[in-house]
Amino acid sequence: MDDLLTRVFHLQPSLIVTLTHDLMHAAVAILILIVGWWVSNRTGSLLSKGLARTRADPTLAPMINAIGAWAVRVLVLFAALSEVGVATASVLAVLGAAGLAIGLALQGTLQNIAAGIMLLLLRPFRTGDLIEGTGATAGIVREVGLFTTRIERSDGNAVFVPNSQIWSNPVINYSSGGTQRIEAEVGIAQRQDVAGAIDALKKLIADDPRVLGGTTLAPMVTASDYPRGGGAALHIAVWVSGADAQLAAEDLRERSRAVLEEAGFKLARQPATKSRQAWAHA
Repeated sequence: MDDLLTRVFHLQPSLIVTLTHDLMHAAVAILILIVGWWVSNRTGSLLSKGLARTRADPTLAPMINAIGAWAVRVLVLFAALSEVGVATASVLAVLGAAGLAIGLALQGTLQNIAAGIMLLLLRPFRTGDLIEGTGATAGIVREVGLFTTRIERSDGNAVFVPNSQIWSNPVINYSSGGTQRIEAEVGIAQRQDVAGAIDALKKLIADDPRVLGGTTLAPMVTASDYPRGGGAALHIAVWVSGADAQLAAEDLRERSRAVLEEAGFKLARQPATKSRQAWAHA
């Protein structure tokens, strides 16, 4: 026991030097990882800001951000491994040998990456365009990412569609034809009149030749609010062509009020009336 304690507390100078050397290299490697990860995040952020200041298509920003950040992270990882004495050439050889297995296991993921790159290169649609494809691919394009495309549906919910599904199926781009969504709101005094008022407004919209139809472009009439003082606010959202959008929003609100009054519905004294144009496309 005494011999063991003696060896523990009286280490050889060479062993102490070796341990100190290894600990210093490990600390430097950890520092490289921490600083490198921060630099990668900053790189992605700077790339996004740089693209925002140019006339570049905003659709490119998310993917350029991801590619720039991960390129820096890969370099940082190899630098950290080299610092602790791991031969990076051996790591590359192992990764190359495992590449085939990884590719087979992540076949769907790699297809999404390739499809995302093709979507950015050929640009069948851009951020803000209204598109309709198969399944849940129907709404406004908000972001084309490395793996998925984020689409905002007409009900306000977001759906994430794999890039390969969009690339391998037909997609209708309504924005290429210049469609635009307009919205209006009109208030009624009696809550019990909501159902009848909605029916009257739906008939008004159905008879308006400017309003576009279809599954994705379907007009909506809903009760958006029930004020404390009574009554209800009815919200109207329809799609029209770009040429009709300039005056259609205000005209829709005024015609909605007129139709409700003619049908015998009492309008609110101070209705939360408003009209606005949204999601405009050239």
